[in-house]
Amino acid sequence: MNLNHLYYFRALAKEEHYTKTAEHLSITQPSLSHAISCLESELGVKLFEKQGRNAKLTKYGALFLRYVEQSLEMLDEGKRILIESSGIQGGFLDIGYIYTLGSHLIPEMLKNYLKEKEGNRIKFSFGQGTTKQMIAQLKDGVYDFVFASYVNGEKDLEFYPITKEELVLIVPKDHPLAGADSVDLKDTIDYPYIAFSENSGLRPVISQLFAQIKCQPKFAYEGEEDSSVAGLVAAGFGIAIMPKIPLLQTMDVCTVPISSPEIRRYVYLVTKKNKYLAPAAKDFIRFIKKNYSVL
Repeated sequence: MNLNHLYYFRALAKEEHYTKTAEHLSITQPSLSHAISCLESELGVKLFEKQGRNAKLTKYGALFLRYVEQSLEMLDEGKRILIESSGIQGGFLDIGYIYTLGSHLIPEMLKNYLKEKEGNRIKFSFGQGTTKQMIAQLKDGVYDFVFASYVNGEKDLEFYPITKEELVLIVPKDHPLAGADSVDLKDTIDYPYIAFSENSGLRPVISQLFAQIKCQPKFAYEGEEDSSVAGLVAAGFGIAIMPKIPLLQTMDVCTVPISSPEIRRYVYLVTKKNKYLAPAAKDFIRFIKKNYSVL
């Protein structure tokens, strides 16, 4: 069944006149007549009957029109949503990010981007998780792109550094290190640590720090995201290394700068190579690379 023929049928049912309908559709009257004849031949019933100069629906045509209108309305709605989802003037972006970015960096990015694109109808859907979770879901097509730690061996992904996070030691407020101006990690080995889980992108970064000083702390507990780790520290279960994020100011912990070893912790914009991205997604990536690159 030809889709154009259905649009022609709906238009003729509304106009009830072949010549006027053909003019409205910018086609010739013979083309319109041929389209209706094809539909009638395929369906095996008459859809219209002549009443003077007008074309009136038969009872079969009226019945068929109900379903044609429903179908074309759904198709038109799907087309509209598709255009909005893929276009610069109205898009829908699925973004994933690691837990530590939710309280500051992501809201800041969105605020600045929407300010630049004032008037654009862009909607966002967000998901949070560990780096391992974000990477897996990016590869499964859940997100257009994600913000996460670097992962070795992912040849099908592109990692673009967008920000550098300062890592600090956090301790309970009554801890012996709470008043220190800074600390060498070697001086923290005797204290129990709260570690990030194996799924976290922070875990290998922190492990590398201890490898540099050739010491390993005792991990008393594990947490998956920043608030749970900080909460365990505040409750006195140990100390921890984590990004210096605004959340820490609201927790019952003290932050201590780490003087040694040198720490470099980057967050990356991660995209899937050879994956189709709608114009809205491409434009957001362009904005991120222009305004947040650390290269």
